[in-house]
Amino acid sequence: MRLLLVEDDRKIALFVSSGLKEAGFAVDHMDNGEDGLHMALNEPYDVAVIDIMLPKIDGLTVIEEMRNNGINFPVLILSAKRTVDDRVKGLKTGGDDYLTKPFAFSELLARVQALLRRSTGVSTSTKIEVGDLVLDLHTRKVERAGQIIDLQPLEFSLLEYLMRNAGQVVSKTMIMEHVWDYNFNPQTNVVEARICHLRDKVDRDFENKLIQTIRGVGYVLKSTL
Repeated sequence: MRLLLVEDDRKIALFVSSGLKEAGFAVDHMDNGEDGLHMALNEPYDVAVIDIMLPKIDGLTVIEEMRNNGINFPVLILSAKRTVDDRVKGLKTGGDDYLTKPFAFSELLARVQALLRRSTGVSTSTKIEVGDLVLDLHTRKVERAGQIIDLQPLEFSLLEYLMRNAGQVVSKTMIMEHVWDYNFNPQTNVVEARICHLRDKVDRDFENKLIQTIRGVGYVLKSTL
């Protein structure tokens, strides 16, 4: 999943960005509201974490402009402002959740994952299931028919994206946009290589192959052929 982080405090940004990357997110970090708004309007994100007090353009204005331009991915607001009125204002502006500073990273991650579950229509469980394949977002474990599948962080993120879009064909471009950050070089064949490695781990020992290639279009994960 691809996440936009707009936070001007270097220490907080590094802390949050590092933790989210370890959790499997592709993170784009902007340190001011102007650049954050530009990225939000021009890049396809799954979720955003936006501070309120930002240089150039404040966070609430960023969120308001996003919503005015039809950008609907969920937003978690970060703020040192703690009053009920501040939280209400943030949510009315277009934020989907509000987290006050200081905060525990575990709570931030849980809130981001909850926003993703709601926006993608996945159940409130931390598990995503497609046929006999189960991915646990909390423990970051993957099993198929009870057999543990050991995945690298990027493979986990790729499988999560495919499972969240189970039954839908996703193109190479869509995968690049949602699993890799904006510095990714689209000219490489890394997507094909990662899909190959993932298919080898998920499908090799099973008769029913879940990850299908739609020639000239992209890939689809489905439980039945």
